[in-house]
Formats: sequence, structure tokens, C-alpha cells
Amino acid sequence: MRTLYPPIEPYDSGMLDVGDGNRIYWELCGNPSGKPVVFLHGGPGGGCSPEHRRLFDPERYRILLFDQRNCGRSTPHAALHDTDLKENTTWHLLDDIELLRSMAGVERWQVFGGSWGSALALAYAQQHPGRVTELILRGIFTLRNEELRWFYQSGASFVFPEVWETYLEPIPEEERDDLIGAYALQLNSDDPEVRLRAARAWSVWEGSAISLRPDPGVIARHAEDDYALAFARIENHYFVHGGFFTPGQLLAGADRLRGIPGVIVQGRYDMCTPAKTAFDLSEAWPEAEFHIVDDAGHAYSEPGILDRLISATDAFADS
Repeated sequence: MRTLYPPIEPYDSGMLDVGDGNRIYWELCGNPSGKPVVFLHGGPGGGCSPEHRRLFDPERYRILLFDQRNCGRSTPHAALHDTDLKENTTWHLLDDIELLRSMAGVERWQVFGGSWGSALALAYAQQHPGRVTELILRGIFTLRNEELRWFYQSGASFVFPEVWETYLEPIPEEERDDLIGAYALQLNSDDPEVRLRAARAWSVWEGSAISLRPDPGVIARHAEDDYALAFARIENHYFVHGGFFTPGQLLAGADRLRGIPGVIVQGRYDMCTPAKTAFDLSEAWPEAEFHIVDDAGHAYSEPGILDRLISATDAFADS
């Protein structure tokens, strides 16, 4: 069973001005002459972490990680009420990835994304197929209406009823027929107490359902004020707008992935992004390897998922 590579530190890092008043944090790790890969974190709004560096062999990969607009170490941060998210869309993020690729002097690179990162990776590969050597995707999320409703309106609530009650608490009963919309109002309220209460409820709901067995450390992280505010605001902003995709766009565009080697890794009991979406992607993109991990949920760190992911990065390291 494969596990994370040993901890490493970046050999270079900085802030890239991407316009619109936004600066994004980036870092390069591993071998400066190694195979280039870009890591796309989840959320949107989750940020990258030191553990994400360890998904790749540092002797064979040149690893670029970055915090997407308005989260993590990028500025301005979405925890600040006056941070305007109108210049934070999928299409802005794709432009940011291209700016990072040019900054790094890379012609083509491997793209690795999990959860929201899988959606962003698919969108990038469909827009820039010639820039992608391989795709490694985990916990597939395409932001179709049925996917959003499953986790934020009705579906996962039947599996986690006691946690769901906490998620519902900030929202008056008469507004619960559209919970994503109701949360949008509260997350953008002028009252800081209203914003924080809603952000914590939204963020902790997700943190509680990520893994097959709840992880207290992950839940505590999702409850931290600044993390919760940025995470909830950015996620909700994207979900209100359907990820800025047309309905079914990422699956309909899967023909543009033909010729790109790919691996899809999905936990059988993933409550955040159920396996049906990964299955649908594998049907639309049959050339990709498709792995269902029977004893796993959504988190990349669950043993069976981690084994498949690192096996994939190892397999592509010398190609």
C-alpha cells in the first residue's frame, strides 16, 4: 500500500499578480529538472497544504502548487467582507493556471485535481488539451445541479442527519427550499456574527462528511474563523453560479480529452461527490483508467485512495 512521500519544503515560492487586484500564492517543490505537474486543490476555497507536495516523487517531479484566488495565502482573502468575488470564476482560474505555466517556463504538464480540483482540471484540459500530458483525478465533481442538491439540499442529509441539523440551524424554516441561495444571503450579510455563524455551519458540514470515518482534526480546521469564512463564501459563490458552467458542460466536453492519458480514482462511499459522477465521466472518457476504492469516502488521504493516487503519479513520472 503506497503512502505519502516524506515531507519536503519548496525550493521557490512567491506571489503572482494575476490582475483584478488579485495576487496568488505559488510554490515549486521537488526536482527543478523533473517532470512538471500542477496540483489543483479542492473547495473551491480550500487552499493547498504541505501534505499535497507529498503526492509526488520529489526526485522525479517538479511540483507546482498554488492557492486559488482569495483563499489560503492568496490576497485579498475572502474572509474579509469587502473582498469582492466577482473576478473569481472558473475562467479566471484557468487564466491563472496559464499564467503560472508561463511563469514556470513549462510547455506541457501533468494536471492533478481532486474534488473541485477535478472539475477545474477537466475544464483546463478541455480548454487547453495540448498543454496536458496526463490527468489524475479524484473524487469527481462536475457541479451539475443534481450533484449540488445531493450534498447541499437533500441526499447526504439522510446519511448524516445529526450533522445536517447543525447545517440547517442558521437558515429559517421558510427559506430551506433553496439552501444554497439562503446561505448566499447570510454569507454576504452586513452583520459579521451572521456571516460567521453561517460560514461555520456550511464549512463544518463539509468537514464532517469528507472521510469514511470522521476526522476531528479536519472538522476543527473547517471550524476556524478565517478558513470557514473564505471556504464557505467561495464555495457558495461558485455553487450559486453552477461553477460558471453550462449544464453538463464537463461531461459533454469529455471528447476533448481523447489522447490524454488519465486516471480516475473514486471512493465508493464518497458522500461529498458520489460515485455516479465518476462513473459518468468514465463512460464519457473510456480511455481513462477508472478505479473505485470500496472502503473509502471522499478524502485523498484515505489509504485505498492514496495508494491509487501515488501509484498513478509514480506510473507517469518517467513518461
